[in-house]
Amino acid sequence: MRVIIPRSFIATVLLLFTINAYSADGVLESLQSINQSQYHQLESSILGRALHIVVKLPADYSETKRKQYPAIYLLDGGEIFPTLAGYYNYLRNQKAVPEAIIVGISYGSSDFEGGNYRSTDYTAPTDQREYWGGASVFQRVLKQELLPLIESTYRADAGKRVIFGQSLGGQFVLYTALTEPGLFWGHIASNPALHRNLAFFQQRHWDTQNSKSRLFVASASRDETRFRKPAVAWINHWSQQNQLPWNLKAITIEGYGHFSLLPASFRQGMIWLFD
Repeated sequence: MRVIIPRSFIATVLLLFTINAYSADGVLESLQSINQSQYHQLESSILGRALHIVVKLPADYSETKRKQYPAIYLLDGGEIFPTLAGYYNYLRNQKAVPEAIIVGISYGSSDFEGGNYRSTDYTAPTDQREYWGGASVFQRVLKQELLPLIESTYRADAGKRVIFGQSLGGQFVLYTALTEPGLFWGHIASNPALHRNLAFFQQRHWDTQNSKSRLFVASASRDETRFRKPAVAWINHWSQQNQLPWNLKAITIEGYGHFSLLPASFRQGMIWLFD
């Protein structure tokens, strides 16, 4: 009998391996790209629920006692931290990007019943879904709880914060870039899903022009039409505007679909940010 293992189960197992960095069987220690990761359970008083935070430190972290590092915050970390934290090692091998602290923000589950609230936390309001619209609250969690935790525990450079998000995570990246552009220095939105609230994202919501931040937006040429069309509309809208609070780079990447774009958008976004 053929057994099909759900993707959410695989992601959860990888996260558990990361959390238990020194497990007796040594499984994680054989995965050199994500071994020695640190784990924090963030009991958010703002959300009234916990987030699971996994941190991968740079290879030379223990050798540099005073050096500060950029911190890359990955939304949907339970799904994408194992992929991108490992891939980051390859980018470092070709010196395409600097050493950085990688922070995965995870719900510990891939479904709502298990505690995954991404559809609320990552989204601006919409008439089509009553449970959308929690992005302002989640932004407070990052600003008041998570960023202070990371920057008080590790040598993370508050002036070089980067946030990465895919799909609804990409929507949150655009939300925080539009509403508080100085909270993160670098923003990477991969296939942002704006199919239910595009109008919000075509309005100006910031109150400063001096954030000096950078925003990279990638849309896959083979993304689903319901995602691709509003993403292109967003790109066309803001590419024609002046006096933006960030330096904008918005591109279409050929040959990828909605989920397969992940490594390509991460690579090109990181190289552009730090070039």
